[in-house]
Amino acid sequence: MLSIKIEDNQAVYFASDFHLGAPNHAKSLIREKRIVRWLDSIEHNAHSIFLVGDLFDFWYEYSSVVPKGHVRLLGKLANLADSGIKIYVFTGNHDMWMFGYFEEELGIPVFRKCQHVEINGTSFHIGHGDGLGPGDHVYKLFKMIFENKVCRWLFSRVHPNFAIGLARFWSRRSRETGIEKEVEFFGEKEWLVQYSRSVEENQHHDYYIFGHRHFPKIYPLNDKSNYVNLGEWMNYYTYACFDGNKLEIKEFEN
Repeated sequence: MLSIKIEDNQAVYFASDFHLGAPNHAKSLIREKRIVRWLDSIEHNAHSIFLVGDLFDFWYEYSSVVPKGHVRLLGKLANLADSGIKIYVFTGNHDMWMFGYFEEELGIPVFRKCQHVEINGTSFHIGHGDGLGPGDHVYKLFKMIFENKVCRWLFSRVHPNFAIGLARFWSRRSRETGIEKEVEFFGEKEWLVQYSRSVEENQHHDYYIFGHRHFPKIYPLNDKSNYVNLGEWMNYYTYACFDGNKLEIKEFEN
């Protein structure tokens, strides 16, 4: 469990689903600059920043190669980490192939599974959200393949010029064909709501924070717990802020 103590003038921030690289370089660059402006705007009081998956529309680390681009974001994250702000990154379904670059070059820990975090005594269950809860069997099958060590080893044998191009094509297709149902909220039928309820039966958390589904939402599970989806930065430009007492979803430059 990660325990965080913030002062009265500090806050903890949460964001996800930047999807840098999509749908093309020009639009991604505009979005990347906006994200950096957001990080600039919270730098004065940020104690910690949780980036909850799908920072990139595709990311794969070879032993000595990482995808081209995103230098403004990476540089800003390095600067924030060097200044003492705690940054935590979670892998998502588009960038699950992180193998040490963030830890080694940026000093930023990367989590592959949901984490229990306490901030000033308030409990959080945090994760990207992909593959959790009932249903979504097609994706869960693909995730098993993508996370298989043999499959990863075979993919890493392919030259990056071809492999990364193929992966980016698949990433676009997954969105266009509706494999990722991103914007409609299904209420009690929502898989992540059901997942949160199942976790709550065994261990209480005040907030269940996820990305993945792309809509900004705070949904009460009971009188003490809330399911929170952070939204995304292709349309909503939303993030969450916790000041030690209350969590709110906010928009940036929208």
